[in-house]
Amino acid sequence: MSLTIEEQSVDDVVVLKISGRIILGRECRQVEWKVEDLAREQKTKIVLDLSGCDHVDSSGVGIIMMCYGKARKSGGDLRLAGVTGNVERILKAVNLERIFQFYPTAAAAAEGFSVSRFGLE
Repeated sequence: MSLTIEEQSVDDVVVLKISGRIILGRECRQVEWKVEDLAREQKTKIVLDLSGCDHVDSSGVGIIMMCYGKARKSGGDLRLAGVTGNVERILKAVNLERIFQFYPTAAAAAEGFSVSRFGLE
């Protein structure tokens, strides 16, 4: 299954719905390039909806971390949603839950942006 990325905006939050596999190869770089484009456009509240993603390898983990770094460098944040099954096992195996809170849905992740990291609005 090839990688597809659908972009949706809800207020000032951009949701990138990723379907397929984030694995080694040119195709997985699309995710990184998309986040770079958003950062350039000052769209800094980004949710990666991985509910349609069925596999992530070490390259995919690296891409997710690169995207996180690019979002943070531009003054924003990147959230992960819909992380289940094989993808969840892999991301937890490399301790990404120490960096990211895994939201059950993109809507839940987007809601989280209205509250700061300190729990204040």
